Amino acid sequence: MKEEVVLITGGAGFIGSNFVRYFLQKYNHRRVIVLDKLTYCGNLDNLKGLENNAFYEFVEGDIGDEELVLSLMKKVTSVIHFAAESHVDNSIKDPFVFTKTNVLGTHVLLEAARKCDITRFLHMSTDEVYGSVLDGSSKETDPLNPSSPYSASKAAAELIARGFMTTFNLPIVIVRCSNAFGPYQYPEKVIPLFVTNLLENKKVPLYGDGQHVRSWVFTEDVCSAIDFVFHHGSVGEVYNIPGIYEVQNVELTKKILGLVGKDESSIQYVEDRLAHDRRYAVDGTKLIRMGWKHAYDFDAALKQTVQWYVDNEWWWMKLKSGQS
Repeated sequence: MKEEVVLITGGAGFIGSNFVRYFLQKYNHRRVIVLDKLTYCGNLDNLKGLENNAFYEFVEGDIGDEELVLSLMKKVTSVIHFAAESHVDNSIKDPFVFTKTNVLGTHVLLEAARKCDITRFLHMSTDEVYGSVLDGSSKETDPLNPSSPYSASKAAAELIARGFMTTFNLPIVIVRCSNAFGPYQYPEKVIPLFVTNLLENKKVPLYGDGQHVRSWVFTEDVCSAIDFVFHHGSVGEVYNIPGIYEVQNVELTKKILGLVGKDESSIQYVEDRLAHDRRYAVDGTKLIRMGWKHAYDFDAALKQTVQWYVDNEWWWMKLKSGQS
C-alpha cells in the first residue's frame, strides 16, 4: 500500500502556495509533493521557508508532461489540482495558452490519476464558469455560461473531469471559488496591483465605470474550505466557496485608497475589458450546511492583506520590475 501523499499542482501560485502552507501546518505528519511549472506567476518565493520541511517536496514541471505526471502520480494517493492560467486579460491576448494548460493539462492529470487508482481528486474551478449573474447567486446546479477564454477553459476542464468520473469512476470533487485575495497574489490582480501601484505613487487603472461587482473571500477561508471539501465532500459533487463581502470595484478601490493613505485623484478610469462580466456571486448554502463557515471579516482581512504588501516590498517589487 502506498504511503498517504498528496500531489498539489500549481502549489507555487497564489492560492496553491497559501494552501501548501495551511496544509503542512495543520497536518504536520502528511507528505505533500508540489508540482509547478514556475511560469511568471509561479514563484518559489511563495514557498520560502519550507525547503527544510521533511514532509514537503517540490518538483518543477508542467502538468502537460505526461511522463513526469505519471511518475509523480505513482507516488501519491490523492491530488489537489490548482495549476491553471488564470488572468482574464491574458486569456484575451493569447487564448490558446489557456486551452493548453487548463484543458489539456487537466486531461493529462486525470488520465494519470485513472491509471494509478488515486483515492481523491479535488479540482479547483472558479465562479467565472457561471458567467455574469445580475441578480441572485449561482447555485452548483446552474448551467455553465463562461464569457472569456479563461472561464471557458475552466468550464471545459470541469466537463472533462466529470466525464472521467462518470466513465472511469474517478473520485472527483469540484470547488468553484469566489474572488480570492490575500498574501502572495501576483500583482496583476486588482487588489495587489492597486496596492502596489499606490505604494509606488502610481495611479490605479479602474476598468470602465467601476460598477462591476465581485464577491470576495480571504485566502485563509479559501484554504479551509478546500481542506473541508477534500476531506468531507462527496464524490461527484460541486461545492461553491462563497464570498463574504460583495462590492463594486470602485468602492473596493476607495477602501484600498483609504488603507494606503491616498485619495481619489489616484484613480485612472481606463477602457473596459472585452466581454467584462458585470457581476459574480455564488450561493454557498451547500457548503455552509455541511458545517464549513468563514472565519475572517472582509475589512480586517483586507487591512491585513494591504499590510502584507507594505511589509513585503522585497516580494512584489522584483515581480513588477520584470513586467513589460
